[in-house]
Amino acid sequence: MTGTAAPRIEGPPRRRDIRQVPGIGGLALGVAAAVLILAWVGSDGYRQTLVTASVTYALIALGMYVPYLMAGSLSMAYSAYAGIGGYAVGLISTRTDLPLLLAWIAGPIVAALIAVLLGLATRRLSGFFLAAVTLLFGMAFTAFLIDGEGITGGSAGLGNLRPLHLFGWTPSHYQVVVGSVVVVCVVAFLLDRLRLSPWGVIVRTMRDAPRAVEAAGVRVPMMNLVALALGAAIAAVGGGLFTYSAGSVTPDTFTLNIVFLAIFMPLIGGSGTPWGAVAGAVLAVQLTLNFPAVQASGTLLLALGVLVIMLVAPKGVIGYADELRRRAIALPRRGRTGG
Repeated sequence: MTGTAAPRIEGPPRRRDIRQVPGIGGLALGVAAAVLILAWVGSDGYRQTLVTASVTYALIALGMYVPYLMAGSLSMAYSAYAGIGGYAVGLISTRTDLPLLLAWIAGPIVAALIAVLLGLATRRLSGFFLAAVTLLFGMAFTAFLIDGEGITGGSAGLGNLRPLHLFGWTPSHYQVVVGSVVVVCVVAFLLDRLRLSPWGVIVRTMRDAPRAVEAAGVRVPMMNLVALALGAAIAAVGGGLFTYSAGSVTPDTFTLNIVFLAIFMPLIGGSGTPWGAVAGAVLAVQLTLNFPAVQASGTLLLALGVLVIMLVAPKGVIGYADELRRRAIALPRRGRTGG
């Protein structure tokens, strides 16, 4: 005797809860903060300049986040990568009739290729030696900008950049600021998704145990090159945005100081998520540029702030706020259980 299987009744397709999308919480908080900042900026030209500086720092710090905090490879050439993005905008604007939009495509590609070449040349170096060699590369790039007057304009740099035209539309300065903030939110969200993806897990494991990852069949040098290229491309986008907003670029626009600040920004905001680099960039610009009462000692306050945060809140501002949130949620439960 054979039985007949009951027909399977399929219900309506289950909808995926958007709250379960990895990184969506950080994006929601980041967008909320961006809306508040843009409402605060309004038509004030000085505040727009502050936001442009914050965006540039944030993109350079996000660029360093991938190879430095995820892969554990400290490259100090990010002033050069940002400079490549900035000079791509300057050169295409002043020396060619090509659409200016191409500068934000060519700059990141060139920066990524140079990062790969530099990564291949320094593949046997790590730690202090890697930082020292890439630091020298950044200094050599600045010297090239000064000496290559026929191409880069020398010490005077490139100025009088033409405005951006997008299919007959010329965005205002405020609209460029809004677009820059949107770019930062998109890049931070995508990096957060990348951090949580299988590729990101492998890269973070590679940072802590490279031999174990290599024994599992993963080509660690190739992964490092990909991380370096991705970080350089993101930093070049930041350099291009800053150059366009400023209307000029010189060899002094992207100095080594910006690299040192970019190292500390994720430590201020929180190294556990790319949004920490964004929060650190905003705090750094506010401390060093925006408060007239502390402008003279802003760098000193920033250094002291980093020291205090590393001692009191090693996970940064975002990590500390998340810890307070967890404690606040756990407090009523402890009250009910009498713990």
